[in-house]
Parts: sequence; structure tokens; C-alpha cells
Amino acid sequence: MEVPIPAVGTSGPEAGASRFLVSDEDAGKRLDQFLAQALAGDLSRSRVQSLIEAGQVSVDDVAALSPKRRVQPGESVALVMPEPEAPDPEPENIPLDILYEDADLVVLDKPAGLVVHPGPGNWTGTLVNALLFHCGDTLSGIGGVRRPGIVHRLDKDTSGVMVVAKNDLAHRSLAEQFAAHGADGRMERAYQAVVWGIPSRPIGTVEAALGRSNSDRTKRTVVPAGRPDARHAVTHFEVLERYGEGNTSASLVACILETGRTHQIRVHMAHIDHPLIGDETYGAHFKSKARKFGTAAETVAGFPRQALHAFRLAFEHPSTGEAMEFETELPDDLSELVEALRHFTPDAT
Repeated sequence: MEVPIPAVGTSGPEAGASRFLVSDEDAGKRLDQFLAQALAGDLSRSRVQSLIEAGQVSVDDVAALSPKRRVQPGESVALVMPEPEAPDPEPENIPLDILYEDADLVVLDKPAGLVVHPGPGNWTGTLVNALLFHCGDTLSGIGGVRRPGIVHRLDKDTSGVMVVAKNDLAHRSLAEQFAAHGADGRMERAYQAVVWGIPSRPIGTVEAALGRSNSDRTKRTVVPAGRPDARHAVTHFEVLERYGEGNTSASLVACILETGRTHQIRVHMAHIDHPLIGDETYGAHFKSKARKFGTAAETVAGFPRQALHAFRLAFEHPSTGEAMEFETELPDDLSELVEALRHFTPDAT
């Protein structure tokens, strides 16, 4: 087991390097022996040898590639630990709501809270882990070891319909359809969202390029189209239901993607001043409005995720060419939110 090594005297070019000064007593020792002893058993000598041979060790800021090299008094020996490799995902018996399955693909209704593929902080308990258990070896390597069969994804806290490829042919076909964003007429992705306020137009389009936020690299924001990282993004929306009026209002909106950018619906709806209820990233400043919703205030204020559900997915079957379409109802938490808003009595104050 590898043990994280704390930085010791981090002077020199290796940021975060562990550094050790060779004393008179250590003079003449092999480099691997010196380091293994300096690390007080945190790494085995064979592991130290492999790190030296991999170029992770330097002496006086010069790479030392031989474990047999003899160290001299006053020399500074630096070790830079490589980033740990991500583990390959393992099958896990996680229940899946399968809407359709054949030899080419699986269509499922992803619950909110389920991460699609492994990553930092979520190496287990993901949709990929569940699919590996459900499908066995049929997913192996399709689309990459850590993303087997995945041709699109939904955010952790977004629920709804997803399709997964079970072989290379299906993966290529579905990936092409997602890349076309429906421009060729084969695919459609539609979402339902509960947003703050009521858009002024019952039907509209948001066309605004998206890029990374300068203040938070994990967020997306609307940027000028000419910015180097700008990505063309178009969202069509239709107001399905209206709740309340004025500053105490919300609405159920259908959104159809013409492009598929990260956080697209969330950013675009926030851009037109109608962020999703429950969206702490793009609509947290609207949360204070919840207290005005009277009988629905607690439900609105406490909604634990962005109120977004991928309710419809249509695509062309990779093998047969048949038009496939799948729809799902709002999950329980969103249904409860909508019901509370349909019948709420505003705060009189």
C-alpha cells in the first residue's frame, strides 16, 4: 500500500517534493538504501527502486536513474510521488430501473444522486459499476475502461432517461447521434425543469455561448462567442405550467437541447433570470424567495437538488434503424414539488 509522503523542505523546482539532506553518517550509501531509510519504512526498498528508475528521484535537482548511485554528504535528494492511478471500476450489485434492453443497448431511468462514471471522490457506487454487474463482460472496453458503454451522461443530481451501448457498433452509432445534437433528425433530448419565476414568453430559445467561469473552474457561464473556450449552445423551452404570480411564482418548463454542453440548461435558464429551484450552483441567490411561497415554502426551500429531469429520449436504433422513443414520469421528489406549487397559498406578509 502506498503511503502519502509529506513534503520536507520544499525548496527547488519540485513542488511538493519530499527532500532529504545527506549527512556525514549516510555518505557512501546506495541511493535506494538512503531513501528507504529516510522514509522510515513508508515505502519498501523495491518500491523506492522503481521510483528511481521511473525518474521520480533527483539529487541536487538532477535526475538520478540508478538505485546503485552512492550519495555524498551535503547532497539534497528529492522524491516526487506520482499521482495514484485511478482504479478500474468493479461490478457492483446496484439496482437499475431498466426501461428497455436488447443485444445492442440498455435504456434506463437514472435516479437523482447516482453518479454516471467513476471519478475523484466517486470511485465506487456509480452507474458504470452497476452496469458492469448487470451486463457482465459485454461492456468490457466499449468506450474506454472507465466509461464502458457510456455515450452521454446526466449530472449526479439530474434524473431521467439514459441509453448505454453494449457493443462497439452501438457505441459508434449512438455517439454519432449525440454528436449531431439532433441536427440530422435522429435524436431528441427533452427535459422538464421547475424554475423560479415565469418566463415572459411561453415559448422561447436561449442561444448563448458557454465557457468556464473565471471565478470557479468547475462552473460554466455565458461568455462572448469569440472567447477561445466559447462553445455554441442553444436551448429551446416551453412553459408547461405556471404557479403564483409576480415575485412569488415558479413554473414547470420543458427544455429541448439543440446542443449538449455541460450544465447547459442550468446555465441558460439562470441567464434569463429563471434558474432551477434547488440549484445551489447557479441559483442559490434565489433561495430567499422560498419563504414567500407560504404553504409550499418548506418544500421549495428544502428541495435537495436542481429540479431537472430528462423525461424524453428519442434516437435511431443502431442495428435496425428503428425510431426509438422513451419517456418517464417525474420522480417522486419532483412530483411532490410540483404538487406543492400547484396548490400553495402565498405568504400574506
